[in-house]
Amino acid sequence: MTDTETKPDGALDPQWKALLADEFASPYMQGLKQFLQGEKSAGKRIFPKGGEYFRALNLTPPDKVKVVILGQDPYHGEGQAHGLCFSVRPGVRIPPSLVNIYKELNADLGIPPARHGFLEAWAKQGVLLLNSVLTVEEGKAAAHQGKGWERFTDAVIARVNELPQPVVFILWGAYAQKKASFVDPSRHLILKSAHPSPLSAHNGFLGSRPFSRANAWLDMKGVDPIDWHLPESV
Repeated sequence: MTDTETKPDGALDPQWKALLADEFASPYMQGLKQFLQGEKSAGKRIFPKGGEYFRALNLTPPDKVKVVILGQDPYHGEGQAHGLCFSVRPGVRIPPSLVNIYKELNADLGIPPARHGFLEAWAKQGVLLLNSVLTVEEGKAAAHQGKGWERFTDAVIARVNELPQPVVFILWGAYAQKKASFVDPSRHLILKSAHPSPLSAHNGFLGSRPFSRANAWLDMKGVDPIDWHLPESV
């Protein structure tokens, strides 16, 4: 993967670039790059756009990471995905899982649901909103699973696990919990619950209070907590 496929200005955050240099130089990432180029050459639409594949990393450099929230795949509809898990662009209908996230945020901290689904304000405060797979083909959920992204994002989680600062891992659902199963619980806080999807939210997500629990722990560790309020205008 080349730098021109990271931020629109062509530069991956230098801290992440250094930490992940071995991954970018590895054969599996070269294979992933070739796969994506082949899909584009075949006329397939890939989401998010190339400049946003690594948006989560660019908005949340390693030394700023306080919280990690793991997703699985980008949204595969027009105009939705922009590189942050669970987040959609301004003006796009709020997805059902995010509706439930907002519902729990309201119950937990009394924060009214935002009228948009744009979560960049969280990312800029230190919430790494990382999907396991960073690209998808339009209209085809999970189309890019098993192509190499999972190995890359495993490496990202491993680097976060090794960071000097304490980090909260919010793991919603069995997939996220398995992916981060190697995280050291003696150094980091691991919060597990059901996934916020409408199919599972009532099986332990609603009422799990991840936002207040994360902030209480960060405060105990001497780290500024996250302001989970989202700006009304974006």
